[in-house]
Amino acid sequence: MLHSLLKRPSALILASLLFSSPSVNSVIFFSTGDPTYNTTAPGGTLSNSGWQYQGLWGGFLGTPIAPKYFITAAHVGGSIGDPFLYQGTNYLTSAVFDDPNTDLRIWRVCGTFPRFAPLYTGTSEVGQNLVVFGRGTQRGAEVTTTNFFQTRTNGWLWGPYDGVQRWGENVVTQIVDGGGTLGQSGVGDLLAASFDSDGGPNECDLSVGDSAGAVFIQDGGVWKLAGINFAVDGPYNTSDADPGFNAAIFDQGGLYQWSGTNWVLTPDLPLPQPGSFYSTRISSRVDWINSVLADSNPDDSLPTLQIAFSAIGPYADVAAATVDPIARTITLPQSSGARFYRLRSCRSLQITSIQAQGGNVLLTYE
Repeated sequence: MLHSLLKRPSALILASLLFSSPSVNSVIFFSTGDPTYNTTAPGGTLSNSGWQYQGLWGGFLGTPIAPKYFITAAHVGGSIGDPFLYQGTNYLTSAVFDDPNTDLRIWRVCGTFPRFAPLYTGTSEVGQNLVVFGRGTQRGAEVTTTNFFQTRTNGWLWGPYDGVQRWGENVVTQIVDGGGTLGQSGVGDLLAASFDSDGGPNECDLSVGDSAGAVFIQDGGVWKLAGINFAVDGPYNTSDADPGFNAAIFDQGGLYQWSGTNWVLTPDLPLPQPGSFYSTRISSRVDWINSVLADSNPDDSLPTLQIAFSAIGPYADVAAATVDPIARTITLPQSSGARFYRLRSCRSLQITSIQAQGGNVLLTYE
């Protein structure tokens, strides 16, 4: 079946994986279409369940996991130098690390986060309650099917995008292999959670824009980061000929889903057949995450030299440049043609001179 990404592109493009199909933007509830529902931090038994660790990354969310690092979804994009807004402060990104086996992406920032989320490292997610965070669409119009002249509601279309952060609840139903279940390599293990009609007042599904939002599980009395939102089931259709649509569906019976090159009907059954959303599983990638976080206190004083063929760019990092922080110089091999240089740094630095020296270019900075 086709699965929709939770990223909000400039236009909806349906494809077989989360990377090429529309991404999730906002938590959609079974119990209500009120756009103000669950737009402030949860309380009671759900206090400190992850809301306090959510920061704004463009139109999406990110979660700090170390003093200088936050984690998000690779398919939502971003560039070094972009700001991550966390607890009222903008932190500029200074480096990026992509997981070769999943959609996870870790960013390093200039500055230090005042707090960060603990990671869930166990293997007992199935059956656990999730608190889910996302931004984006409101609940849209009802999706209905007719069987034996009886019309029933199956779910709701993704409504207007509003970028509002919301939280909901769900339960991990299973761990799935993204490559096998979603049919795409580089996805890894995913936490699956179904959109059930009897799941309680905060039961939720995801929509375009919820990509990169976090899911938290309680472990030993502490809420820990267990997953990063990736995709949802869909798209759907009420026939085998129309363009189809994306929706939060609590009963797929009587609806069509895209599979390969065809719409495939899900037969009606006595019990509901809910759609699911999927979050990249943190516990499967702890070793990779720790390998990135091993440099827990990188030297923010070292600049990175960037080069371009035009003064207005685009600029790219120079891998062959050697920085001498004592002499405050940068050396790189000399090349023909005009070049423009600038420094990328967590500190305010500028190039003060450029000269040719023994087949190299020597830059000084202060």
